[in-house]
Amino acid sequence: MAYNNYSFKYSKFYMVVSIRDVDHEGFGRIRSRGDQALFGGLTTLQMKKKLNISENRPLADFLPIITIKAKDLATEITNFNVKRNDLRGEPQITHEHVKNNEDVRNLLAKSKIKPEELPAEEDIKKLQRKVKTRNKEVLKEAKKLKKKK
Repeated sequence: MAYNNYSFKYSKFYMVVSIRDVDHEGFGRIRSRGDQALFGGLTTLQMKKKLNISENRPLADFLPIITIKAKDLATEITNFNVKRNDLRGEPQITHEHVKNNEDVRNLLAKSKIKPEELPAEEDIKKLQRKVKTRNKEVLKEAKKLKKKK
């Protein structure tokens, strides 16, 4: 659930910035700079290497829920402030997003949590496939039980 919500929030973020003079590539740079601020200066690629994640897989698929929620919060604050302050263009929005990720990082640090030091979680896509398979099995069993009545 947290992962799906995270994906939705980034889609919403994209819509907010795309109408404020930021193209697709600029959106990617804004996200990357925000991640770098949250991960204590480490880039997405450096985090993937640190967590032994393939370069072609999304980092978010392996992040712990606390990190997903931290990214969510920073993104929501950015969305709110971009709209409230009518920020426009990549430099202004990047500055806002980096600041918000730094603020969230500082909040986590008060509880001695450093996102770049947390271990990777099991691949969310793999977990989703397992749940889907298990749900199908449960439905089959339920149908068998219903037929026996």
